Amino acid sequence: MTVEADRLAAEYFDTGTLSGLPADHFIDGRWCPPVHGRTMETFDPGLGRAYHQFAAGDADDIAAAVDSAVRAGRDWARTRPAGRGNILARAAALLREEAPRLAVIESLDSGKPLAEAEGDVAGAARTFEYYAAAANTLQGDSFPLGHDYLGYSIIEPVGLTAHIIPWNYPLSTAARGIAPALAAGCTVIAKPAEQTPMTALLLAELLHRAGLPAGVCNVVTGTGGQAGAPLVRHPAVRHVSFTGSVQTGINVMQEAAANVTRVLLELGGKSPVVVLADADLDAAVEGILGAIFENAGQICSAGSRLVIDRRIHGEVVSRLVERAESLTIGHGLRRPQFGPLNSVEHLSRVAAHVEGARARGLSILTGGRPTMDPQTGKGWFFEPTIIDAAPADDPVVQQEIFGPVLVVQPFDTEEEALALANGTDYGLVAGVYTRDFSAAHRLARDIDAGQVFINEYFAGGIEVPFGGNKMSGFGREKGLAALDAYSRVKSVAARIGG
Repeated sequence: MTVEADRLAAEYFDTGTLSGLPADHFIDGRWCPPVHGRTMETFDPGLGRAYHQFAAGDADDIAAAVDSAVRAGRDWARTRPAGRGNILARAAALLREEAPRLAVIESLDSGKPLAEAEGDVAGAARTFEYYAAAANTLQGDSFPLGHDYLGYSIIEPVGLTAHIIPWNYPLSTAARGIAPALAAGCTVIAKPAEQTPMTALLLAELLHRAGLPAGVCNVVTGTGGQAGAPLVRHPAVRHVSFTGSVQTGINVMQEAAANVTRVLLELGGKSPVVVLADADLDAAVEGILGAIFENAGQICSAGSRLVIDRRIHGEVVSRLVERAESLTIGHGLRRPQFGPLNSVEHLSRVAAHVEGARARGLSILTGGRPTMDPQTGKGWFFEPTIIDAAPADDPVVQQEIFGPVLVVQPFDTEEEALALANGTDYGLVAGVYTRDFSAAHRLARDIDAGQVFINEYFAGGIEVPFGGNKMSGFGREKGLAALDAYSRVKSVAARIGG
């Protein structure tokens, strides 16, 4: 993968773009230009410049995709689960074959380091592989109604599903929603974020090449207001999977409510990493660094709060500062350790959070300023930042920054650690580092989060259900639990006589 990916990266730096990038929607098994001919630009965050144009869709493009998906839905729902699984397995193989190109495009569109993008593509392939097998697990139950009755349930696809995909993990998030939806027999219309549309379009075309019938998976690009909102409110859509901000998630719920459309929301996070005094500090430091500085902190489940025993606070924070200051910063395609933020608007938002903390007198141990790629003097970068000893009610503790900003909260007792961990409106994930088995599982039991990692942040994989509590949303993606989101139960009870 490395040789081909590096060749493509060189092509980009030589020409300013890449050949073969999609410019149209993918509807009904083919590339379709926007109905009204409007286009918009996608940007390279590492250089802060546009590098390609793509379709700016609206309600008419959504209507065309809905018509296609509805036509395809009846036959796809009746396709044998093993047949659906075979197509998903072929898609997994194609993802692996085309991994270098997909990774380069993902890195270019989102800004993330190429090594991280390569991991995302591998994870997407594993997702389709997993749900290829899981398609055969959908089965109903029988009910004990007595000798004269027969009772059983049938698992049915919910129908047409809408997927609103965020900009931080475009391919990963598309895969984790689209794969189980297809496995369950649903049709799909995806609307990727306007900042990162490329890999969702390429995924839809790849699925078609894998044998997915025309119309089963469609991708319409454009803004949330022009394309996303008409999709969410369309009466033919029976399920919406949304990943994004809390406020936009609330808006999605309100739009979907008019048609009593079910929703799955994966929203914000302010996740704690709790480190007890007996923890393996080498493992904890590595885990904390990855939890907050991977993808420049632009992760819903980022470990953005370090809740740490005061007895080891000084040593751990000192090591974290040293490591943060040593991270290599640069354009994602040059394989740095730390890449840019996704947009100039988001860079301004992150900077405003940190400037507010500075104005309130908080201790910023390292970072805290916008910066640039040292090789080019360009791009939308923000320094890896650590803010120490923030009060529990401070905005940098309570609000999601969605950037490379770690907030440190010391504690003296396990009870205080638990209170701090649960002390925000969010409940997406949490991390715990300790050698004490009982303490680890007490905290895992009592922390209000949808997922808890013990002694390795981001532990697990596609097999582990993922989703939030409180303002972090509801519903679960990944694992077999994801199939429930795209399925409905029909019960049958029959008197058969004696």
